[in-house]
Amino acid sequence: MMDMEREVVCGADIHKQFLLATVLSNDGKKLQDRFDANFEGLLNFRQWLLDLGCQKLAVESTASYWLPIYLVVGKDVEFILANAYQIKHVPGRKTDVLDSEWIAELCLKDLIAPSRIFSEDERDLRSMTRTRESYVKMRTQNKNRIHQELESACIKLSSVLSDIFGKSGIHIIRGILKGSSIEDILDSIPSKKLKAKRKEIQDAIRMNMSPAQVDLISLLLDSVDILNREIESIDKQIQDLISKRQDDLKIAMSIPGMGFTTASAILAEIGDFKDFRTGDKLAAYCGLVPSVYQSAGKLITGHITKHGSPHVRRMLIEVAHAISRTKADSNLKRFYFRIKGRHGAKVAIVALARKVICILHHLIVNREMFEDVGTNKSKRNKPGRSFSSPEPTITDAIQILVRAGYAIQKRSEREGG
Repeated sequence: MMDMEREVVCGADIHKQFLLATVLSNDGKKLQDRFDANFEGLLNFRQWLLDLGCQKLAVESTASYWLPIYLVVGKDVEFILANAYQIKHVPGRKTDVLDSEWIAELCLKDLIAPSRIFSEDERDLRSMTRTRESYVKMRTQNKNRIHQELESACIKLSSVLSDIFGKSGIHIIRGILKGSSIEDILDSIPSKKLKAKRKEIQDAIRMNMSPAQVDLISLLLDSVDILNREIESIDKQIQDLISKRQDDLKIAMSIPGMGFTTASAILAEIGDFKDFRTGDKLAAYCGLVPSVYQSAGKLITGHITKHGSPHVRRMLIEVAHAISRTKADSNLKRFYFRIKGRHGAKVAIVALARKVICILHHLIVNREMFEDVGTNKSKRNKPGRSFSSPEPTITDAIQILVRAGYAIQKRSEREGG
């Protein structure tokens, strides 16, 4: 019988420089050892597991420390990547038990739900999209510093230009830093539209900057230029890495408010959509479902769980904001305003983000393109089939009329009944 066979498992507590491993078997034997986290130490760890006949290895998904172990040991021993939050909240742990022993005990009793392990291509794509996100964040910080320094020098360019980091804005700032006169700067400005605002621009840059401010803004501008070039280079690498998922990318970009950057980042963070049985399961993976707890015999929902990747949540929130700001009317936009009227803008944005990821799951699994109401449903053919938003309800129609300025009355009120 299978349940009578001797099962040997290992739990490893991973640190930056070393790992502590505990091997347990269902006949009560226990062995513990420590190994260096370098390549030679991991080879010794693999041989130790093979000599003991270990069948499963369970580790916590802490940062990226688990990845070298997976690459060295994963081909010879069944590798289980455990969610650290789940392991810590399994009841019954004693305070004096080592982490590695607790992980091994949970593995032996089959109490660990394995986390997903992405393929090498998926990991490379995700690393690139996350790197791009960090570069964009650094660029934004530097731009904000430039704004602050200009404002402190009483240079109010942002009151005249919608984007001071556009071609004309950079031309003006570089001219100020070089010490050029306002007249020379305005005479050589590339935009004819801004030349018409000559008086406004002159009023906005009356003050002069100190030498320290000039040096600081020059350094910040140079760093922005460098980051722009780096981001362009990363975008090209992302395009190459995501070339194998062009159909998924086209499907994702068919949703309103989702461009190449957000679509590629969301696809990179989620990986294979078929790993999730439903869109609700995927929304839970993204942390966009409400937390539920029980009080006095009642189930009460709270804030969203925020489990999973914060990167995919951030991108989905950006998509939701883009949809809410679009001029064109759509079912998704009406959904946002309907929730906003009941629960406020913040709740509506999160609800719309959750709806977007559920729709995206349906589209990719069924190989359909997104299509809003008013399209011809009969023109569906794979892989360009279309998923239409549901037909508007009576409530939706009334809200559209109200926003258009019409007053809605019940029939009895019109007839004076």
